[in-house]
Amino acid sequence: MKKVILATIAFSALMVSCGPKSIAVTGPKYKSSEQLAQGKTIFENSCNKCHGLPNPEKHDDQGWINTLSRMAPRAKLNDDQHQMVYDYLISINKK
Repeated sequence: MKKVILATIAFSALMVSCGPKSIAVTGPKYKSSEQLAQGKTIFENSCNKCHGLPNPEKHDDQGWINTLSRMAPRAKLNDDQHQMVYDYLISINKK
């Protein structure tokens, strides 16, 4: 019985770690003030639902790609929304 429980826990952990990841963003795309404003709105509304908003200077451009690739699916962002959030963050990031 213990083996079945341990196997179930191990399988569950594996499935969670292999959850969906978005790779929509590879670099900047949107530069218009309207698209950056949309990115800011999406960032504030979507990310703030689960946790406090991180400081945009927390990561460099590649760090934001990595972070958003994990978080965009959880926030249920489509590829365009994901890209707009990324572009907004790097537009105000000083790194």
